[in-house]
Amino acid sequence: MPQSKSANVVRAVAVVGPTGAGKTALTQALASAASGGSGAIPNAAGQSSETAFTAIDYMGDHYALIDTPGAVDFLADADYALPAADLAIVVADPAPDKAVLLQPFLRAVEELQIPRALFINKIDQARGRIRDLLEALQPVSGAPLVARQIPIWNDDSVTGFVDLALERAFLYQQGKPSQVIDIPSDMAERETDARFHMLEQLADFDDTLMEQLLSDVTPDRDTVFADLVREMREGLITPVFFGATAQGAGIRRLLKALRHDTPEPKFAAARLGLQGSGAYVMKISHAGQAGKLAYARVFGGRLSDSDHVTLSDGSSQRPGALFSVQGAQTKKVSEANDGDVVAIGKLDPVAAGDLLAAGGEKQTAAVKPAARFPVYALAIATKDRKDDVRLSGALQKLVEEDAGLTVLHDQVTHEILLQGQGEPHLRAVLERLKSRFGVDVSTARPSTPYQETIRKSAEKRGRHKKQTGGHGQFGDCVIQVKPQPRGKGFEFIDKITGGAIPRQWIPAVEAGVKDAMQKGPIGFPVVDVSVTLIDGSFHSVDSSEHSFQMAGRLGMNEALADCDPVLLEPIEKLSIYTPSSGTPKINSAVSSHNGQILGFEAREGWPGWDRVDVYLPHAERQNFIIELRSITQGLATFEATFDHMVEVTGRRADEVAKRAQQSAA
Repeated sequence: MPQSKSANVVRAVAVVGPTGAGKTALTQALASAASGGSGAIPNAAGQSSETAFTAIDYMGDHYALIDTPGAVDFLADADYALPAADLAIVVADPAPDKAVLLQPFLRAVEELQIPRALFINKIDQARGRIRDLLEALQPVSGAPLVARQIPIWNDDSVTGFVDLALERAFLYQQGKPSQVIDIPSDMAERETDARFHMLEQLADFDDTLMEQLLSDVTPDRDTVFADLVREMREGLITPVFFGATAQGAGIRRLLKALRHDTPEPKFAAARLGLQGSGAYVMKISHAGQAGKLAYARVFGGRLSDSDHVTLSDGSSQRPGALFSVQGAQTKKVSEANDGDVVAIGKLDPVAAGDLLAAGGEKQTAAVKPAARFPVYALAIATKDRKDDVRLSGALQKLVEEDAGLTVLHDQVTHEILLQGQGEPHLRAVLERLKSRFGVDVSTARPSTPYQETIRKSAEKRGRHKKQTGGHGQFGDCVIQVKPQPRGKGFEFIDKITGGAIPRQWIPAVEAGVKDAMQKGPIGFPVVDVSVTLIDGSFHSVDSSEHSFQMAGRLGMNEALADCDPVLLEPIEKLSIYTPSSGTPKINSAVSSHNGQILGFEAREGWPGWDRVDVYLPHAERQNFIIELRSITQGLATFEATFDHMVEVTGRRADEVAKRAQQSAA
């Protein structure tokens, strides 16, 4: 990988933000304006579920735009792509009451130490002062929001802006570059105040500039621009731009800012921990005939299809092919430049988050995204049994592509569980499963792993006797069955004396008892019981291991029916993360789902957010996440762990038992 020329360096800009803010529209608007188009792109309908890559050229500079999903269900898709970005543009709605929607995105890029800028879209729909909007947005940002522009108002509409760094005014023109005008006289005082406020914010991180301001010395324009770029790149400030993609307003000004402000790829490579030349894998895709593709960003020089790279397992391989990436389209190329995003074929061992070293020893990325807890699940089964093998292979590929997806083969319920980030997420996965892999599945609500136990003791004899003409079958045992404390488990005690049952057949009795416990009188596994073997008898010819296993099973079945069986329900402890505005509603939702509030506190490092700890029945989790998202603007999520089992009585217990009987029929 020879060193590339600076002119050929490709800088990567991630476009992030909540659903509805206009991320995809902004990506398309930037591409349109860069290619000489109008830059006017209406907001796209619906929501994107996958990260998309777009290459653009503007005034001789090369960029890779990374358009990430905005819905919480699909955020995992961007977890491995974001670390490779040089700069993040966070797209915001101009409504102050939607400020909280930005926090997960700002938090993500801040934790990754990615320089970021805020782009307020739909400025044509703004109502009220920009200052009020910034005051509403500031609490969700970890760095000061520094306005680079102030709007020019005509009645209730924004018709242009004043660039505070350039000290120039621009009027929007539909589908055309903005017109440069003199700063309107009625805005002169407001522009002066806004610019001084911007300089004060910059001076907080520049002692020389602070001295100039205190001495009433006007800093030169070069100093101002240098401070803006340096402080943004160091994460000290978040500059704010605005515009409207539907009119192409403010798009070219944002492009020009990207030319000056976006760092070169070497800084992202350093954050990733890449030494020398190589590539970072952002995404995996299984693209039909092309097979497995690793979407990666090249660092440190050029990568050609003849180069060998060292994979994370230490092996050295040559890429099967290189492809340029433009949205859903790929085109075979022979090499890629420093910073470029390419799809690499036939590197089967690689996974998202891997570093591919250009020669030398294997390397491990310094950034590893945290796994997202699956909050929603579906039990799936093929509609045609001949598709079982294809289903297994398809699920393996989908999990490799999607960091938010897991597949669990539940050993208790014997179900294949598709687990993800919400109902829309799994719906999209099922669509891919059918359209891309040709596997059609039925879905059902996952079974709850109920158990049952006993409240009373009983003593029963289990006798298995069968005559078949030759050797018969005979086993006889007497057992005492008692309840155990919750969580104690199963205990088997041998109190046989005098050889009533030969020693070699006592384990068979225990095996028969355990077999009977697999499905108790209510229809679920039995737990927390003590069984004592106290007596029995045998036949010198007809007794066998099988006979005593059957005797133990018969005795246990009869005993359990007389021991007052009771249903046990699994209770999980949930840590719910929510905006504070949603906490009162969550309290009510938990109660309606038979849960219990344990307490709440401020979420560490997240101003305006809470962590609410609750107990919730496992059976309620599926519906709970749907309601949780609906009452928190789609923001809240949770992590869950099994905590304990609790007795269920009355109508709920009867309903569960009835469903179990129907399922067994």
